[in-house]
Amino acid sequence: MTQWPDQADQDPVTPGAEAIPEPEGRTEIIETSYEIGQDNIARSGVLSFDIHQVVFTVSALAIIAFTFLTMAFQNYLEPLFVSLRDWMTGRLDWFFLSAGNIFVLLCLVLIVTPLGRVRLGGPQATPDFSFVSWFAMLFAAGMGIGLMFYGVSEPLGHFSAAVEGVTYGPDGARTDWAPLRGAEGDPIAARRLGMAATIFHWGLHPWAIYAVVALALAVFSYNKGLPLTLRSCFYPIFGERIWGWPGHLVDILAILATVFGLATSLGIGAQQAAAGLQFLVGFPTSTWALVLLIIVITGVALVSVVAGLDAGVKRLSELNLGLAALLLLFVIAAGPTLDILRRFALNLGAYVTYLPELSNPFGREDDNFRHGWTAFYWAWWISWSPFVGMFIARVSRGRTVREFLLAVLLVPSILCVLWMTAMGGTAISQVLNDGFTGAQEAPLELKLFAVLTQLPLTFLTSLIGIVLVVVFFVTSADSGSLVIDTIAAGGKVNSPTPQRVFWATLGGVVAIALLLGGGLAGLQAMAVSTGFPFTFVLLGACYAILRGLMNEPR
Repeated sequence: MTQWPDQADQDPVTPGAEAIPEPEGRTEIIETSYEIGQDNIARSGVLSFDIHQVVFTVSALAIIAFTFLTMAFQNYLEPLFVSLRDWMTGRLDWFFLSAGNIFVLLCLVLIVTPLGRVRLGGPQATPDFSFVSWFAMLFAAGMGIGLMFYGVSEPLGHFSAAVEGVTYGPDGARTDWAPLRGAEGDPIAARRLGMAATIFHWGLHPWAIYAVVALALAVFSYNKGLPLTLRSCFYPIFGERIWGWPGHLVDILAILATVFGLATSLGIGAQQAAAGLQFLVGFPTSTWALVLLIIVITGVALVSVVAGLDAGVKRLSELNLGLAALLLLFVIAAGPTLDILRRFALNLGAYVTYLPELSNPFGREDDNFRHGWTAFYWAWWISWSPFVGMFIARVSRGRTVREFLLAVLLVPSILCVLWMTAMGGTAISQVLNDGFTGAQEAPLELKLFAVLTQLPLTFLTSLIGIVLVVVFFVTSADSGSLVIDTIAAGGKVNSPTPQRVFWATLGGVVAIALLLGGGLAGLQAMAVSTGFPFTFVLLGACYAILRGLMNEPR
């Protein structure tokens, strides 16, 4: 087995190697004259850097310019962000839903066909990392903040929408658009429909999006010998031109999508952390308090970046996974235990039943659900896909395509179903069985804490919830800066630390700018806006994956 240097002490997100390991066994290597870093500008010393002169420059200047304009005109931008978000999700919902279906179908085809026997890294490669370490980091980086924020609010919101005939968007706003249909006045049917709709947003489709990017990167890096960067996936389409402007554009789009997708998650996480602190100790929840919180947590992430605490980040993520499991088990034990366990299977069945209807891109009447929820989520997942996809690719060498896809699609999806069933199901049970409507009436970021007030050990469990959000925030910021820096360094895996400091800082600054300029609507608008063009990149990657796997030994 080819190992990263000092593998036992390395964080799987940041293997300590400059070059991608050579394939083990016979693979179809792509012969190219390009050398990693040949278009870079490098300097050593106190302010060391090693950056791709086009990709880094264009990306950094575009993000800095956007941040400056958003800060300068923050009083005028919220209506613009709201209009942009609503226009893109309203007019392009069919596009996002159709693309999501294509990604799921591709993964299923690869699982059941002989192409699934191809091994990432070559026929003789073996996995570099254990399943436990791999999954702990995957869970922390993939959806941690979103599960904490929407784990109660989304199932409860869909339940309320279905039973009352009223619609709530992902920003918590009540609207007059057509509601999620089928259960008005029927709490039992509304519960079933609401949980199916929630699982739809956290199940196969988002993980298929991540899997497509990860698989494309892994195939063309570990099996074809190309740099670990998004442009490599398009060699079957552009050939040697990927080292020119076609490839520059792909990498620039990947950086922009990742920065704004990450900023969205950081902004949402800051809102929930501030709400939890306000609930526990009276911490203010004003915009400037959120800004202060983002600065502090980004500073913690920078300490990790500067210190190079890769193994520490790994252990922190595993601790975070342990705390998340502890909170989940506590809610199951202290909440309606038998009902949660019974409804886990029922919710899976409801998801399968409603999946064709929920994933249908055409001829539907549930405008707000389709526009405000599904289209936004798909764009958000797509904007996160370069980050999470490269993360998954870097730790999946040695696994077969079938093992990889089954693990990436099924394991996180099932755990997301369990999380939503426990958190959201408990909230719905409190409404139906106990008459407690506090979570329904609470602001979006406080719904989780409102549910915990009805369970024992409220202060302790709420504190654990805040810690989870903060550590998810830190690990996402640190790992995200690494992925962005790898792309901006022309595929170099271990570039100078100051570059990661730059990207981690810029991510926090963008989150602050979007919060000041448009609040949650601004965060959502930029995730959708960058997710749209990057969807075309993912569709191209689907074709490239098939081309790349067809001539691999299996």
